[in-house]
Amino acid sequence: MLPVAKIATGFVVAFGALRFNGFDLLFDPVGWALCASGLFQLRRSADDAFGRAGFFAVAMACISLVATIWFGASHDQAGSFIAHVIGIAHTAGALIATWLSVDAVIRQIRPSGDLSRAAVLDVLRWTVAGLGALGALAGYGYADLGPVVLIAWFAAILALIVVLYRSASLPCLAPPRGPVANPLPPGGLD
Repeated sequence: MLPVAKIATGFVVAFGALRFNGFDLLFDPVGWALCASGLFQLRRSADDAFGRAGFFAVAMACISLVATIWFGASHDQAGSFIAHVIGIAHTAGALIATWLSVDAVIRQIRPSGDLSRAAVLDVLRWTVAGLGALGALAGYGYADLGPVVLIAWFAAILALIVVLYRSASLPCLAPPRGPVANPLPPGGLD
């Protein structure tokens, strides 16, 4: 599977929900791990945009795993506070990981001259992040936006995934052929 297709598939698994007896068959940590795998395949150096986004996707896989385990158990009032914090970290982390992942793809597409595709991805990442933040605020009771924001966010994430799948075979998004350059000298830092 092409790296950008892995990223898009990771978004499908992470943001999608296929429930069976109350259990989500699309396991979020697997989605974020797929996303991280695709991002790490595109890394050109240890500290480029794909590497940073990949590390954030790994962090999201861990946060998603904790959220899945935590929300599956019953807790007291202190546990309710922890669940609230985990929920905020999960929501904010998902939006940031999506932003960073799409930003890395845009940074790779733009120099190749495909400015219209880069612009579409840019608009979609702003839309996903903005509507996701509004939806999170509404979920915590700060606004009553109704289902319109949720539907618009779902349409934006769906459009983002489709554009990523369609971009997967671009030559500029092919994995590097050689080993990833290490910014540290062979002896490490002294």
